[in-house]
Amino acid sequence: MTPPRTIPIALALPLMLNALLAGSAAAQGAGSTAPEVSLTTSSRTSLGITIYNDGQALVRDAQRVTLAHGTQRIAFREVAATIRPETASLKSIAGAGFDLLEQNFDFDLLTPAALLRKYVGRTVTVIHTNPATGAETSEQATVLATNDGVVLRYPDRIETGIAGRLSFPDVPANLRDRPTLSIVLDAQQAGERQVELSYLANQIGWKADYIANLNADATRMTLNGWVTLTNQSGTAYQNARLQLVAGTLNRVTAEGKPIPAPMALARAAKAEQMAEEKLGDYHLYTLPRLTTIENNQTKQVALLSASDVPVQREYVLQNNAMDWWYLSRRPDMQKGLKPSVYLRFENKGGELGIPLPAGVVRAYMPDSSGGSQLIGEDSIAHTAKGEVVLLRMGEAFDLTADRVQTDYRALSGNARQSSYRIELRNADSKPVTVTVREPFHGDWKITSETQEHVKESSGSAAWKINVPGEGKAVLEYTVIVNS
Repeated sequence: MTPPRTIPIALALPLMLNALLAGSAAAQGAGSTAPEVSLTTSSRTSLGITIYNDGQALVRDAQRVTLAHGTQRIAFREVAATIRPETASLKSIAGAGFDLLEQNFDFDLLTPAALLRKYVGRTVTVIHTNPATGAETSEQATVLATNDGVVLRYPDRIETGIAGRLSFPDVPANLRDRPTLSIVLDAQQAGERQVELSYLANQIGWKADYIANLNADATRMTLNGWVTLTNQSGTAYQNARLQLVAGTLNRVTAEGKPIPAPMALARAAKAEQMAEEKLGDYHLYTLPRLTTIENNQTKQVALLSASDVPVQREYVLQNNAMDWWYLSRRPDMQKGLKPSVYLRFENKGGELGIPLPAGVVRAYMPDSSGGSQLIGEDSIAHTAKGEVVLLRMGEAFDLTADRVQTDYRALSGNARQSSYRIELRNADSKPVTVTVREPFHGDWKITSETQEHVKESSGSAAWKINVPGEGKAVLEYTVIVNS
């Protein structure tokens, strides 16, 4: 009986290591050599996209695919170029399941330079053309380098540059004509499946824009809301179910590009308004029809349309002085102050009364000929149902104010007493009411005043001053502040 052969340990370890490496390479090679099934829009059964305020979107791409038994690769060729590959998830929604082995996002796209780079160390055909006769000849060469130019090794020489044109036998498998997500999976059963790929993509965002058309005396308005979508994600979303999430989500990273200014807006069609629903602590808006968002496109869809909304116009003279805690002597006069113009309305009512996403409100009023003219714009934050919206339109042209400190005294301790006179003038023929708001820092008490104030907060007092048409009104008050 022949005794078993003994391998010295010094030789056994390298052999074992080589065997392990070979097994690992075979396992990795299974994915690279697996047959590939390409999925495009022709095999798509549905597409959904949920866009967030921060320039990211959740894409849900449902496809019909026929799988063979065993290991194979399926390639999604319509994914966004800005896909976040680590967020990709594939699941079976109809048919037998499968095991996911690996996924790869190939973004090295097919270009002449990329193709040549992939052929370093491989053989290409160089085709030469005789300039005198036009006859073509060809010879084989090996691509040695493509760093700062092309280096080719011919059977009898090495040349830099290309004296002719190159012919390649094939396109490398890892060189794609567009960004592609490929997934290697193992199917226990052959047959047709319905699968859904979901992933997050960057550089696709949305924002809300509103048009407020006021009547001639600014007491009623029609409010139209539009959603402005901007897609720079590198792919188009054909016939997609569009949903938008309004709210501030916590993100580890936030990327995106600024969204261009909106195009001219018309009245939002009521039939196209988006349906709104609660989504946890956020709000979800769904377009009731399918839509297409092309790559590098700005699109607008109707959000809401509300008519006959009550609105109020307000005038506010706000003192923004930041040195009240000193209450120092200020004998200088502030002349030519301009009160701000505000529009106020409540987010309630039959046609309004839905959560309003953050955006820009542009207000228009009719002129004497009936044309609409812009009278100002302001941004709003996410506004819940029932909340008050206050829009600053600008400064009142016909209202002017002067403010002067008429008296100043230092009292005991840190107490100071100051007196002020504020004169408001109205050049318009119509009377107006102006809110005069004054800030105070520390403990304060108004000891005398020509009109009664309202304590709005611990740091401010406000007066409602009626200013007659083509006339003026004066407010005088004295305050003691202990800082």
